[in-house]
Amino acid sequence: MSERTRLSVCIVAMDEEDRLGDCLRSVDFADEWIVVDSHSSDGTRELAASMGARVIERDWPGHVEQKNFALDQAEHEWVLCLDADERVSPELRESILAALASPTSDGFEICRRTWYLGRWIRHGGWYPDRNLRLFRRGKGRWGGTNPHDHMYVQGTVARLSGDLLHYSYRSLSDHLRIIDSYTSIAAREKHARGKRASVIDLTLRPLWKLLRMYVLKAGFLDGVAGVVVAVMGSYYVFLKYAKLREMGAVENRE
Repeated sequence: MSERTRLSVCIVAMDEEDRLGDCLRSVDFADEWIVVDSHSSDGTRELAASMGARVIERDWPGHVEQKNFALDQAEHEWVLCLDADERVSPELRESILAALASPTSDGFEICRRTWYLGRWIRHGGWYPDRNLRLFRRGKGRWGGTNPHDHMYVQGTVARLSGDLLHYSYRSLSDHLRIIDSYTSIAAREKHARGKRASVIDLTLRPLWKLLRMYVLKAGFLDGVAGVVVAVMGSYYVFLKYAKLREMGAVENRE
């Protein structure tokens, strides 16, 4: 690629030795790989360095903050942001290279396809799961509310063909662990903004999430995996508001 279309890949990671290698190999066409590691206890840093990535070890300040830090380390005009559990598919690779050869927009959305319980999930709101991941460095910035970050680009946005492959959860136990972690973060963020949980939040919101994912978003077409996805989504909503309710109760007691 010419100098004006050189590409930096930014990844934030912690304890991802088992998945980071496949992620990096899927973007071997890039000119620079930046891995920001939050004190992994496995061989994540060593693996990344051995594959040619520039590794930076840093405390974890939050999803949005860490991803913006990684973005600030990029040297090239174009940046592709990935998680360690994601892979660029061959079709997406060709689509990225074509976009960089003759850029027509300032950012590009990518469809993300998730592998769960032994199959690709194509319904329930999990697909196409469009994410803005490829963009001009000076035009993009991470925002949103932790733990749900979102990329914002100042300028035109187009869509690439090909899927970003997402191997999100190692097991059901891993999924539950992440739900527990993310709902704690989300509840704290809501509590800090003055939000409080009502009985409706604890009952109707989880039920609506279940119906929306399984029925309206056709999660039933994904078989047993679709049932689990919908139930886990509902449980996420319930646990988030239950923790928010608990924070309010503690606050009132004090």
